[in-house]
Amino acid sequence: MPDKPEGPVHAMLATDRASAELGIELIDWGPGTADLRMTVTETMVNGHGLAHGGYIFLFADTAFACACNSHGPVTVAAGADVTFVTSAYAGDVLHAEARERVRYGRSGVYDVTIRRGDEVVAEFRGRSRELSRREAAPEQPVRQ
Repeated sequence: MPDKPEGPVHAMLATDRASAELGIELIDWGPGTADLRMTVTETMVNGHGLAHGGYIFLFADTAFACACNSHGPVTVAAGADVTFVTSAYAGDVLHAEARERVRYGRSGVYDVTIRRGDEVVAEFRGRSRELSRREAAPEQPVRQ
């Protein structure tokens, strides 16, 4: 990743166990943007030999989370949709590019494109909601 100070995106990812376990890497980020990479592993493949759509969605959702949390306040998904354009396979290196489309009040809209090289694999649109200070209370203990 380019030399830039760590920010809210790094703080969020530092405790994101799901993304870490999948090997999702932050390539770059900025205000309202994020670029990530993930390699599809054998454990991410469904019964048809294709990357499971849930993993593609999770990857896009992580990019979305990075982009909408880049401004600082704790922000979560209010909803999201994905369109699968083509299949991905074990060994594919996927790139996610998240871009803010609009922020209004405590809400926002973000688009994420998932690519394998130059080929679009999926398009994702996420709707965000910034939490109030009360909603974004200190961490609760993780249940084992």
